[in-house]
Amino acid sequence: MPGYEAPVRDMRFLFQELGDAAVLEDCSAFEVLTPDLVEAIFDEAGKFAAEVLQPLNAPGDEEGCHFDDGQVRTPEGFKAAYSGFVDGGWGTLPCHPDHGGQGLPGALALLVEEMFSSANMAFAMYPGLTHGAYRALATHGAEALKAQFLPRLATGEWSGTMCLTEPQCGTDLGLVRTKAEPQDDGTFRLTGSKIFISAGEHDLSDNIIHLVLARMPDSPSGIRGISLFLVPKWHVDGEGNLGAENGVRCAAIEHKMGICASATCAINFDEAEGYLVGDRDRGMAAMFTMMNAARLGVGVQGLALAEAAYQGAVTYARERLQGRALKGATYPDKPADPIIVHPDVRRMLLTMRALPEGARALAVWVSAEHDVSLHHKDAARRQQADDLVQLLTPVVKAFFTDMGFEVSNSGVQVFGGHGYIRDHGMEQLVRDARITQIYEGTNGIQALDMVGRKLGAHMGRYLRAFFHPVSEFIEAETGDAEMEEFVVPLAKGFGRLQRVTARIAEEGLNDPDEAAGAASDYLKLFGYVALAYMWARMAKHAMNVQDPADPEFYDAKLRTARFYMQRLLPLSSAHFQAAMTSAADTLMAFREADF
Repeated sequence: MPGYEAPVRDMRFLFQELGDAAVLEDCSAFEVLTPDLVEAIFDEAGKFAAEVLQPLNAPGDEEGCHFDDGQVRTPEGFKAAYSGFVDGGWGTLPCHPDHGGQGLPGALALLVEEMFSSANMAFAMYPGLTHGAYRALATHGAEALKAQFLPRLATGEWSGTMCLTEPQCGTDLGLVRTKAEPQDDGTFRLTGSKIFISAGEHDLSDNIIHLVLARMPDSPSGIRGISLFLVPKWHVDGEGNLGAENGVRCAAIEHKMGICASATCAINFDEAEGYLVGDRDRGMAAMFTMMNAARLGVGVQGLALAEAAYQGAVTYARERLQGRALKGATYPDKPADPIIVHPDVRRMLLTMRALPEGARALAVWVSAEHDVSLHHKDAARRQQADDLVQLLTPVVKAFFTDMGFEVSNSGVQVFGGHGYIRDHGMEQLVRDARITQIYEGTNGIQALDMVGRKLGAHMGRYLRAFFHPVSEFIEAETGDAEMEEFVVPLAKGFGRLQRVTARIAEEGLNDPDEAAGAASDYLKLFGYVALAYMWARMAKHAMNVQDPADPEFYDAKLRTARFYMQRLLPLSSAHFQAAMTSAADTLMAFREADF
């Protein structure tokens, strides 16, 4: 398995230099945040990822999870690593101090999550789901529920899941059949079956807290009749002590293509005692708090796997001797040159570098704005931040995970035949990356969400949160000779994005299939332009920084930005053409019988 070293220098650049995280200074909730604290967290998280989690990644994939009579045992070493995770307080980073958390920004926790996912995505899924459950309960739960469950979810002593999917329904959650019968004491008895429940059963935590979508007997049909319930695996008394089993049982675990050390479970609820979270028949509103957080988290998984693949590919390309450079031997004292001298290998490596570095910058921007939307003292600023997060969440989820799969595949290609076998670990990254394009709403669903909900929301208000800063940047930098090579491609890509946005808004009003047919290409175009904006900003900063202690870092930033603008942003033109010229009838007029 390729080694892993957390990209702390790049993370420090984004969090402490580029400026997006500087907005957190206006949030009183983060007064404890200091550069020294950020540095210490990055360093220690990087060590935990590299020294504890990464060595378990390949063995955990080979061993997988074990299922025996309703019980799941995680691979060897996972339980000890999870204890180290809890003891290190890693789960508490973004949680509220009232619940035993550290009250630190989600943007900081996101970068730590990236490190852990790069080192061992299957392991990182367990605490990742727990934090999603924490946020949903913290936002929508009654005070008594929050007091009882949030402190232990924050520490990781108890873990969490979200239980949505059933055998007859995936994305269409209006088809949910799990029943919730109200009881005289205000609790509910839940009965039904859920499938594809990540971390639904395991041996890592003392209790597992399920957030379950279910329907009360007299609720309306469809999505409007769904409520959200908290259902613990073990009964919990008022003091937080565990009691008897609660009618929650794992029926099976899935045998999957990847993330084999993450237990994906079929869970049966047999009159399990549960508690209503939020308002009745408003379960989807509450669940979307968890789902939106999960979608950002899944996007980060795509980024994390791309980073791991890049690091492994670079190491191999420096060491693998194969052929000679076209201009003559670069290392004449060796029997052959390392493959990193070859232009096509460099093309792959630079693509594998430019995409995740740009994605990381975008992730920090979106996550910092999410922190602002929750904690800023000014209501108008909170709304503006939330608009950006709402708009870009499907981009982060879909574009990043497509990128993660593409970059992981390129890693296999750099290794050649050695990448296709298990010995080197690159094929595991491909298998692990594939699920990220599917869960938390397939990437096609993300594209539909963007064109069907986000573009027209509040008369296009969400778009302004992205379009205005990009426009202002282009206007401010136009005329700067040094920035021309970055601003001109960005401006052209942004112009194309504006044109397609106008077309979808106009055509989609008359025919929803027109907007849907262009949706995936539109989202990809949006992703390329968003990363171009990030790279132009990073290039500007790299030009202006005078740091004699680390000139190579800023020089590499400029060179990578140049590669992105010249070699990757042009790929967006194909998505522009497809989104502008493809009509719905090319898709919908094709007869079903002809497929």
